[in-house]
Amino acid sequence: MSMSEREKDFEGRYAHDQELKFRIEARRNRLLGLWAAEKLGKSDEDAKLYAQEVVKADFIKAGDEDVFEKVRADFDAAGVEQSDHQIRRTMVELLVEAEKQVREG
Repeated sequence: MSMSEREKDFEGRYAHDQELKFRIEARRNRLLGLWAAEKLGKSDEDAKLYAQEVVKADFIKAGDEDVFEKVRADFDAAGVEQSDHQIRRTMVELLVEAEKQVREG
């Protein structure tokens, strides 16, 4: 392989890995939104809409903090008793589930 071919290969793998990471995080956020919607007592249709809001919240700033803050604020506003640790633990658990779902197709 020439240096140019290696570079293209590396760039291709990097782009693929970034896309995969994005898809996994978006799936995790959707799953988190559905979990939170259940805690908030939302109906099926409202739960789907809420899950979309959680996915969109991830575009506010880099990292997971914006997603956490949205769910935390919504729980606080609705009086849902969940600790920060519980929300973050659920985010980690759902990231594992999301990766499994995305890799399985």
